[in-house]
Amino acid sequence: MTPTSFRPGRRAVVAAAAALPLVGLAACSSETGDGPDLGDSGDSGDGDAQDSPLAEALAAGPVAAEDAIAASPWAQAIKDKDQLIRGGTVANQVFSLASTSGGQPTGFDAGITQLLAKYILGEGGEEKVEYIDTTVETRETMVQNGTVDCVIATYSITPERLEVIDFAGPYYLSGTAIQVRAEDAGDIAGPEDLTGLNLVTQANSTGIQAIEDNVTDPGDVQTLPDNESCVAALKQGRADAYVLDQGVLLGNSAADPEVVVVGEPFVDDPYGVGLAKDAEGALDFVNTFLQEIIDSGSWETLWAASIGQVVDGDAPEPPIPGELPV
Repeated sequence: MTPTSFRPGRRAVVAAAAALPLVGLAACSSETGDGPDLGDSGDSGDGDAQDSPLAEALAAGPVAAEDAIAASPWAQAIKDKDQLIRGGTVANQVFSLASTSGGQPTGFDAGITQLLAKYILGEGGEEKVEYIDTTVETRETMVQNGTVDCVIATYSITPERLEVIDFAGPYYLSGTAIQVRAEDAGDIAGPEDLTGLNLVTQANSTGIQAIEDNVTDPGDVQTLPDNESCVAALKQGRADAYVLDQGVLLGNSAADPEVVVVGEPFVDDPYGVGLAKDAEGALDFVNTFLQEIIDSGSWETLWAASIGQVVDGDAPEPPIPGELPV
């Protein structure tokens, strides 16, 4: 299955973000704001949280057989320490956002993380996750040196990254897109409209190559260390457009109505679970997990509880784990 077959789902996401159909979302900081009303999966004292769409996705999640865990030294080590350490972010409203009430983070990537923890650690395992912040510049290093068991962070699979780490998945197909100030949304629709404009993207991200390959004679191209810096540069007028993976940009639009996603994705970005190459048994184990949450319906329920809260339409068909489209 090729990335092209998933383009309708990605187009729907970006078109919806451009139109800002974010009913019920508060405009707030991407670091501390409330995201879509998904419920806090770890807040066991809240009945509404237990009945939330995210809680339904987690409840439907499978648990691995003991012999399957024993066959993977990576999974067995996580089982033995009774905790999954995930690298990523908790500052993206749609994919992984920290709870403001003490519960577990919510969002698509957060849900994938919690489903993986439950799969390894059993019922209640979704609450046994340590979330460690990573950036686009530190992710590979933290996977390689064992600081984290995995990275789940809108993490695009690229040939360059595959040289230094492994990727399970893909578990979602996204695409490089463009974000602009809301007032400029009518002027820019695609990379052909970025000629001569000042652009910003994250350092060590897929946005850099996307600009080089698809934008003719851009103005100044800034590379900044994190998403918050890029959004600030855009809002302050230091950049005319922000080019990056649409999953990150969609989170920005959900958090802040002053910025919108325009046009369609113009480069495919498959998301994977980053794993160390020397993590014995990790790759096959996580790919099996991803297939099982697809087969159980948990993947679709999770999509509806996160991305589906801010866009119209049905969930896209999930990609096939283990078939890397790069």
